[in-house]
Amino acid sequence: MDRRQNMLIGIVVGIVIVGASIYATGFSRRLLSPFRAYAENNAEYKSSESATAPDLAAGDWINSEPLKLGDLRGHVVLIDFWTFGCYNCRNTLPFIKGWHDRYRDKGLTVVGVHSPEFDYEKQLENLRREVASLGIHYPVVSDNDYQTWDAYNVAAWPTLFLLDKQGRIRWMHVGEGDYDEAEQLIQKLLAEKAT
Repeated sequence: MDRRQNMLIGIVVGIVIVGASIYATGFSRRLLSPFRAYAENNAEYKSSESATAPDLAAGDWINSEPLKLGDLRGHVVLIDFWTFGCYNCRNTLPFIKGWHDRYRDKGLTVVGVHSPEFDYEKQLENLRREVASLGIHYPVVSDNDYQTWDAYNVAAWPTLFLLDKQGRIRWMHVGEGDYDEAEQLIQKLLAEKAT
């Protein structure tokens, strides 16, 4: 065998070993989960199909005293999983802030759940600075240990959840877009009677 054949065989064997390791450890499932979540989980749920939303885990609150979802019964709640270093999250902010401004007096409560991607995003002083500089006036809770992220089975930033007045998940969306759909559903949920 010549040198090129040996090199080619070494490369092929290396690729097979890496591929088998990724498959065997389940890393491929974790690596691809954000794409599966996006494809499978952008949906509106009928109230009969909806599960009660998990409560928000303890964290540091900005713009609010600590909130419990049970105390927000009778309100429509928009939960935004985001991190301040995420470009896509920043692109959704004008819409989320607009909904907060337009509908807060009509019964919408927006809660930002800040689940950091990088270590510098975990520092509370950095989060406070970014919330202020981005003009966010709705409540934001830090989720540095990902307890709320995990409870909602979030896989990517940003992910939005809309809860009805009974605290049931009625819609979720991963990524940017579908702003008109989200606003129409906010209006629809606000018009529903609380039971």
